[in-house]
Amino acid sequence: MFDAIKVKDACVQWIRDWFEENGKGCHAVLGISGGKDSSVCAALCAEALGADRVIGVTMPNGVQPDIDDSVKLINHLGIKRYNVNIGPAFEALMTEVEAQLGGPASKQTRINMAPRLRMTTLYAISQSNNGRVVNTCNLSEDWVGYSTRYGDAAGDFSPLGGLTVQEVVAIGKVLGLPTDLVEKAPSDGLTGLTDEDNLGFTYAVLDRYIRTGICENAETKALIDHKYAANLFKLKSIPHFEPKL
Repeated sequence: MFDAIKVKDACVQWIRDWFEENGKGCHAVLGISGGKDSSVCAALCAEALGADRVIGVTMPNGVQPDIDDSVKLINHLGIKRYNVNIGPAFEALMTEVEAQLGGPASKQTRINMAPRLRMTTLYAISQSNNGRVVNTCNLSEDWVGYSTRYGDAAGDFSPLGGLTVQEVVAIGKVLGLPTDLVEKAPSDGLTGLTDEDNLGFTYAVLDRYIRTGICENAETKALIDHKYAANLFKLKSIPHFEPKL
């Protein structure tokens, strides 16, 4: 049985210990999308460090339809906010890339460019505020590679990297976060689809498989296993050549 209170308290202490060793007195800086992962990460950091040491950054790509959810979370926690619109940078860079390609960039290129620009933005804000960047990905996303390498998959520390989606939701509830943010259908905010639409299975099925190894549907199990194997490299350190000297 998952004990959300116990795990929440342990994670808060882990964040405190990490900052003591890797950034004493520094700020925690993270992108606020208005979804459960960034909301829970921000709340955990606020409890661990104090709201005055947490900085939330909203980063619409032109227009962000659910920007009100991000602002709601920031106001709920009482943390500092920066708003950086990445739209002009996205369009300028895409124009240059496509000029060199001699035609349209691939759909996946367009999807992944925004998260990478957002991570560049977070590090710019962080380095100007004596900060450390929070990776907000959870275990379920990491398991099937549902993140952008050097985009949302980057960061300096990862509070949710060992927690499934269902566990993150449970922790969000014990943290007292607004229910509509905690239970909001996860979406990448880029394709217009929910995560589960894109993945082809629900997080409930994935989470059960991760924790118990049980997945009754053979096709779904095969799909999860394929995604896990294909994306495992994202979780590993960059391999390097070791010369024999």
